[in-house]
Amino acid sequence: MLKLLMSWNIRPRHEDEYFEFIVREFGPGLITLGVRPTDAWYTQYGDHPQILMGGVAEDLVSLQKALASEEWLALKRKLLTHVTDYSQKIIRANGMFQL
Repeated sequence: MLKLLMSWNIRPRHEDEYFEFIVREFGPGLITLGVRPTDAWYTQYGDHPQILMGGVAEDLVSLQKALASEEWLALKRKLLTHVTDYSQKIIRANGMFQL
């Protein structure tokens, strides 16, 4: 299993639209692409990304296919209208909290 780790900060005054998008489109969209959301962390204090989200896929080929798809590109484009400082990386999933 591989894990897609993503982090970002929510744009000021976009909070309501952001949370609605995450619940109604982003999470379900990841599932449709074969990336199962596993965790989402909100940093309230400190100098770290505000959001850390992870999702797992069965293997590298399926994750790469998902990330190259038009569906992912559309989801990411819409996410970027609500967030700044977006970052992503792929790691081996170990079932624990990972950075």
